[in-house]
Parts: sequence; structure tokens; C-alpha cells
Amino acid sequence: MAKLNTKFMAGKSKSAKYFAKNPKAAENKRRIQRAINKSKRKNKYRAFLNKMRRKTGRYGNRDGMDYDHDEQQFITAKRNRSKK
Repeated sequence: MAKLNTKFMAGKSKSAKYFAKNPKAAENKRRIQRAINKSKRKNKYRAFLNKMRRKTGRYGNRDGMDYDHDEQQFITAKRNRSKK
């Protein structure tokens, strides 16, 4: 296994460091995530989010806003992803 450059790992999370050191585990995680992302449930969820963005005119304008289901409104992507 190649020696990792720790200089670039300083700001990474614990899990990111783990997957950087364990490529087999990282590939397994990606394989599982691909299966989840192509499920009917996830596909329907992405379609709903795109529909909401198109409906409000936000689709494709790169404004950095996400639809929040709890508040049922658009909030910044950073705030929406930190809530979870």
C-alpha cells in the first residue's frame, strides 16, 4: 500500500481519513451507495425535489438553495444539510 500524505488529511473527517486508508472499504461504501441511489424510492425523491425547484424557478440557476421538507420552504443548502 502506498504511503499517504498526511499533509492533505489534516482537515478531513474521521470517516474520510478511514476511507482514504482503506480503499476496499471505500469501494464497498461506494457500491452500496450506488445501489441505494438507483432505488425507486430515491429516484422518486430526487424527482420530487427537481419538480419543486422547477415549480419555483430555481432549477438550474445555481442559487445554492435546497427544499426543506420540515419547513416546506427553500433554505440554503448548507443549513439544510447541517440539520440532518
